[in-house]
Amino acid sequence: MSTMSFNLRAIGPSNVSRWTQLKQTVAEWRRRVRSRSELANLDESDLKDSGISRSMADFEASKPFWIA
Repeated sequence: MSTMSFNLRAIGPSNVSRWTQLKQTVAEWRRRVRSRSELANLDESDLKDSGISRSMADFEASKPFWIA
């Protein structure tokens, strides 16, 4: 059985930065999904404490993860 090694230095700096950008983008998308889910689950008193209306919370929570 052969194994395949992966050397980032062999790829070159521009591709490594693209890989880093991709990882950061995916991390941001995951953060948005998580925070919008939490926002959708807040009760009325938490929303009032935050100064956010239910309609504003619903609007933000319904946005797709790729839209800021």
